[in-house]
Amino acid sequence: MREQRSSTDGSTAQPDQELIERVINIKRISKVMKGGKRMRISAVVVVGDGRGQVGLGHGKALEVAAAVRKAGVRARKDMARVAIKGSTIPHETEGKHGASKVLVKPAAPGTGLIACPQVRAVLEAVGLRDALSKAYGSRNHYNTARATITALTRLRTIEQVAAARNKPISHFVEMRGEGESAESHAGQESD
Repeated sequence: MREQRSSTDGSTAQPDQELIERVINIKRISKVMKGGKRMRISAVVVVGDGRGQVGLGHGKALEVAAAVRKAGVRARKDMARVAIKGSTIPHETEGKHGASKVLVKPAAPGTGLIACPQVRAVLEAVGLRDALSKAYGSRNHYNTARATITALTRLRTIEQVAAARNKPISHFVEMRGEGESAESHAGQESD
């Protein structure tokens, strides 16, 4: 008796819960063969759950739909967890992939996403609504999206840092408070 498969990638996993899928780039590519050029389609897709998980996939096929499907399957297999804080990120971060470099900064609520299309697609898939970003170097679609994911996976919340350093959370909150109060006292003394 044959086993039923629930998805097109051959896995028997449960169907995907509400995933956000965005096509970043579709282009026609050619491979030069002895008999001439062989045309194919290349697609880059980002997939996220809108609650802190994101993945990036690249697929090639003879048709657009097949290339997008392959890229989506690869993106689902390559999901990474991202630390988010409300509608933004906990702190500034930077990521690099190839010649692309992306800087992502937290923003105040209501700011929106200020980013190039590739970075915006990744940030939306993660579930962020307020963030600032700047892309440096190469603007290659895949490298820029991968650099954004690298930057986001480097994020750590105060709780994660406290656990890693074996210190109470209050230690980090006090440090942050002391720095602000020291600056405000210095401003008052100079008056």
